[in-house]
Amino acid sequence: MPSCRSSGKLERVTSTVLAPAKPIVSWGVVPALLVAVSATLLFAVQTPLGYATLAAGLLVSVLIDRALARDLLLIALGLLIISTISLEADISYGNMLLMGSVLGSAVAVPYLISRFVYRDHAVRFPLRRGQRWSTLERSWLVIVLALGWALLPFYFIRSGVYLNWPAVEAPDEIARLFVGVNAVGIWDELFFICTVFTLLRRHFAMPTANVLQAIVFVSFLWELGYQAWGPLLTIPFALVQGWIFSKTKSLLYVIAVHLLFDLVVFLVLVHAHHPHFLPIFVY
Repeated sequence: MPSCRSSGKLERVTSTVLAPAKPIVSWGVVPALLVAVSATLLFAVQTPLGYATLAAGLLVSVLIDRALARDLLLIALGLLIISTISLEADISYGNMLLMGSVLGSAVAVPYLISRFVYRDHAVRFPLRRGQRWSTLERSWLVIVLALGWALLPFYFIRSGVYLNWPAVEAPDEIARLFVGVNAVGIWDELFFICTVFTLLRRHFAMPTANVLQAIVFVSFLWELGYQAWGPLLTIPFALVQGWIFSKTKSLLYVIAVHLLFDLVVFLVLVHAHHPHFLPIFVY
């Protein structure tokens, strides 16, 4: 006679097998796409039409799927909070404090509502502590550094977008740029991956949820300064980060990938403004 533990394990396995696959395309994609596109209008285009598009997405979601509407509301709240400030690079102490508070709220509010109002704890930040990174995962970190060194100087300097960031000179300015670039990189994973992607993944197949989160991710990065032909880099980056998270379930790992990339971003920005500094790039 099977034990209660074995029976419980069998039930979990059976429920997993019988659980319906998330759809790649469904009517629910319509409101989710409206919410994602609202980020493009709010951050990249910077038009108030983004608020109308966001409201339309929420309204349509209520008519189609109440569960989806609850999760899209969390994403919408985050987007609304972010939209209250300019995302242009400004490393003054006051703006860093303001931006940190607002972006922190954009992560905290959806989390707290999910945890204490909805009580579903859908927004999580899995660390995967105690598990060793595989050889492939460690190798990807090296590849990320190599790709950053090869691509980022050409992009930032040839396109001139490095001018979207301040020409830091004093030691404290350089330190603030370093902190700012890395802090935003960590926040990117907390919001776009652990919040937006995770909430969308509850309703859609991985490819659909990944594309939708990438639209939001890239729109934010555009206002931040990754303009010109930057989306040719930021779109693949956002998609790969979503895919990696879906496979590893590790916030620490996707942050490690992002911070390595951002380390090269920081070095390129300093070098672009001061070519005599760190002449290690080819462009």
